[in-house]
Amino acid sequence: MSHTINKIEQQFLEHMYTMNAYEQALGLMEWDARTKIPEKGTDDRAEAVGRLSTELFQLTTSDKTAYYVDTILAYKEDEVTPWIRKAAEELKKQYERSVRIPSEEYQEYSTLAAKSEAVWEQAKEADDFEMLRPYLEKLVEFSRRFAEYWGYDKHPYDALLEDYEPGMTTEMLDDVFNRLHKRLQPLVDEVAASSVKPDTSILFEPFPKQKQTAVSSNILRRMTYDFAAGRLDETAHPFALGLNPSDVRVTTNYDENDFRTALFGTIHEGGHALYEQNLPQEWKATVLSDGASMGIHESQSLFWENVVGRSKAFWEYHYDMLREEAGSAFDDVTLDEFYRAINTAGPSLIRIEADELTYTLHIMLRYEIEKQLINGDIEVKDLPRIWNEKMQEYLGITPPDDSKGVLQDVHWSFGAFGYFPSYALGYMYAAQFYDALRRDIPDFDTKLQEGNLEPIKQWMTNHVHQYGKSKTPVEIIKEATGESINPDYLLDYLETKYRKLYSL
Repeated sequence: MSHTINKIEQQFLEHMYTMNAYEQALGLMEWDARTKIPEKGTDDRAEAVGRLSTELFQLTTSDKTAYYVDTILAYKEDEVTPWIRKAAEELKKQYERSVRIPSEEYQEYSTLAAKSEAVWEQAKEADDFEMLRPYLEKLVEFSRRFAEYWGYDKHPYDALLEDYEPGMTTEMLDDVFNRLHKRLQPLVDEVAASSVKPDTSILFEPFPKQKQTAVSSNILRRMTYDFAAGRLDETAHPFALGLNPSDVRVTTNYDENDFRTALFGTIHEGGHALYEQNLPQEWKATVLSDGASMGIHESQSLFWENVVGRSKAFWEYHYDMLREEAGSAFDDVTLDEFYRAINTAGPSLIRIEADELTYTLHIMLRYEIEKQLINGDIEVKDLPRIWNEKMQEYLGITPPDDSKGVLQDVHWSFGAFGYFPSYALGYMYAAQFYDALRRDIPDFDTKLQEGNLEPIKQWMTNHVHQYGKSKTPVEIIKEATGESINPDYLLDYLETKYRKLYSL
């Protein structure tokens, strides 16, 4: 490597380190806003977030960024450190996308999104959609405008999808969701008609928050989550936040009358956190130190939450620990009864509490609404009515109020239109990984029964975590499983599990 390119690489790294310092500051402000901030501090915080976001945006779209990426990519491949070249390719994509948005619009958008998220929390608690509506209207307007800035071939929604699942289009989603729904709906109907019904009353025994925290912490440790590089906090809507691989935080939400909310929420966010904690240390503070896509990220959380956390083998090891913390709540409940209860299936109002079988129906519902919203076929004022109609169409139930309906998710309140499909894609990816992992670890169930989760985490690190953002979702899936996304793996997994559970 010549002295010149060596010097440019170091300058490029320093530039990314500066950008990452802003990202970490914004990430910490986001965590604080969702967990600790006083109510009166939200507006000033939103203004600060808007200003810092704009500074980062201007760094991303600066002449310096253009110079570094163009200079590095002009060298021959064997003249540049391979991973630094990958970082230049990724930052060039971000530059070309961001530079199309006027800086003053981005600041206005960032400030609005920060304020809107705080209002969402109040609106949800008050069951008052009208409180959030004016913020959502402006955010939708921004999203439609950004889609035009970025450009698209067939549908404006495609431009938004690119932020979360690079290369994905509405045409591809329509195809894979149609295939999924065609086989899934009959299975959902069969389960609903089955005379075999697990006793779910055992799930609603009082379970103090402090004891639930102990269970959640123990399971995170068993998953190999590193508490020296993270923490567990409480929030209204669970999330995981990776500031860097040495500081990855998990939050959860507690319901003392339904322990599943915190338990499976924590396992879900723990899956995200393992991804972030096991990104290559060499790449920290660069654009490669991130997940390949939100779909790949969700594959990790859904794999741990459902494939691992809802399996009988997992609870053969962990059930005694849960019973000990729960006091007398499960004294007369057998492991088999417990396993059947936590895997009960049926229509439910809340996405994050949905069972494995109906979960993707919640995502399809949101996807259909988002497409219409961005395309201008419906407006924000129509959302409560459309939401209730779609819930009836997909799940056969109607929310009693907007808090349990259109206001239940935080995503729209901070402008994340195009995000929801990644949940269903992640579930499909998770099932494909599961099939490949079982081929590589034939004693998978034995590992779970022994409480030995390290080999599972290591498989994910070898096939997913270690690549960060250096590979595309398509590359990761194909290299790990041998084929592109295929919904049949998820359908086979669900049919096998639920036909046995419900004696179909």
